[in-house]
Amino acid sequence: MTEKPLILVTNDDSIKAPGIRALIETIRPFGRVVTVAPDRPQSGTAHAVTIAHPLRLELIHREKDYEEYTCTGTPADCVKLAFKVVMRRRPDFLFSGINHGTNASINIVYSGTMAAVLEGALAGVPSVGFSLCNYSLKADFVPSGPFIRTIAAKVIEHGLPAGTCLNVNIPDIPADKIKGIKVCRQSEGTWQEDFDEREDPNGQKYYWMKGVFVRVGNGQDTDQWALENNYISIVPVQFDLTANHAITYIKSLF
Repeated sequence: MTEKPLILVTNDDSIKAPGIRALIETIRPFGRVVTVAPDRPQSGTAHAVTIAHPLRLELIHREKDYEEYTCTGTPADCVKLAFKVVMRRRPDFLFSGINHGTNASINIVYSGTMAAVLEGALAGVPSVGFSLCNYSLKADFVPSGPFIRTIAAKVIEHGLPAGTCLNVNIPDIPADKIKGIKVCRQSEGTWQEDFDEREDPNGQKYYWMKGVFVRVGNGQDTDQWALENNYISIVPVQFDLTANHAITYIKSLF
């Protein structure tokens, strides 16, 4: 009998987030699952790692084919600790999410959810991040389930190319309104940010960052277009950040 695959589940919204509970429930039938997730929200931490203070792990649940831990660090910390301390080996697959809110377009740069996925890919583990385009803690993840199962099953059966992971974003609409799955490129976009200046009771100023996302261009092969037109987007992502198209020009300068 073939041994069940070992699967790591993580996120950036914390172990208590409804999104990770939905992902755990969806992924558990595929193999032996270990969950290692932050003990508090870590959204927007990107690929940060903790070096200024100790990291702590706590086992909070164990049963046949399932273990669950919390970690005081970032999503990248969770993956590193899972590999080196909890499992003591690389898992066969890594799934991150389900994130509360989109990670399409430039959002991937800031995403702790996708940082965990990239950390897995760096170690040679086929890794996928899932995000639902709804930031609310009351978001309904049920319609996402069948699509996540389909994508996870394909990855478990066929694997992924070396150095490649997947950024999956799901529109927040009923399942029967989702037109299908599109493999896309990352949309160009930017956040136009501002800071709301306030004053605390001691007269000291403090700031809350705010902003709006602005898409650049409208190509029908992008993740943003897919989501706006009721498709699930899948963007293959690599951790090699080399701007290959610019090498010839930069060489000409030096």
